[in-house]
Amino acid sequence: MRPKIYQFGDFITESFGDGGWGASLANHFSRTVDVVLRGYSGYNKRLALKIVDRVFPGAESSGAAAPLAVTVFFGANDACLPDRYGAFQHVPLDEYKRNLHSIVASLKKRWPSTLILLITPPPIDEVQRIRHPYVENPLGLPERTNEAAGAFAKACVETAGECGISVVDLWTRMQHYPDWRNAFLSEIHLVVSEDVGVIYKTSLNFWCSLLFLFIFQYFVGYNCSDIVCY
Repeated sequence: MRPKIYQFGDFITESFGDGGWGASLANHFSRTVDVVLRGYSGYNKRLALKIVDRVFPGAESSGAAAPLAVTVFFGANDACLPDRYGAFQHVPLDEYKRNLHSIVASLKKRWPSTLILLITPPPIDEVQRIRHPYVENPLGLPERTNEAAGAFAKACVETAGECGISVVDLWTRMQHYPDWRNAFLSEIHLVVSEDVGVIYKTSLNFWCSLLFLFIFQYFVGYNCSDIVCY
């Protein structure tokens, strides 16, 4: 039976269309690892905490082997501003951290040997959020800002450190590249070296590095050789 990677997240994780994050990860690991999506459009950490114990198979279930890794990718909705049209999705920063701690604790209790990877919310292209609002926007202001997303990204990184697990600081790393905004506008092509296909013979540290590499190449479109796993 193939090992599994679970992806637990919001609308970004849910995207399984052509070129979507979920579809690309499944394609990359085809015939070696089963990628199982648990993506929920519109969800924030508050809602995620309510379902985390129900969306995964129980550790005691027959044949339910522990997954190789679980990615936790929320925060974009939590970071909606409380005085804009997306206020119903907003979660205060301190509650966001508490919820994230609780989700990690639940996953660790269920699967002690599984690699847990947190992914911060991505940066926000505020101009595009104004041009393409989800609903009518009488204020003419973005419901999310890059500054707010950065605060939640920092909280995610801090939480990973407190929990002793790995984190992808997507918000910071994407902005290292001048054309990072294109990641939201066009298909991102993957550049993955051939030798990463040797899946079964790798250690968890290599898995961590591999997932980091894949995540950044997907969202940024660069061969990021300087990615650090921590």
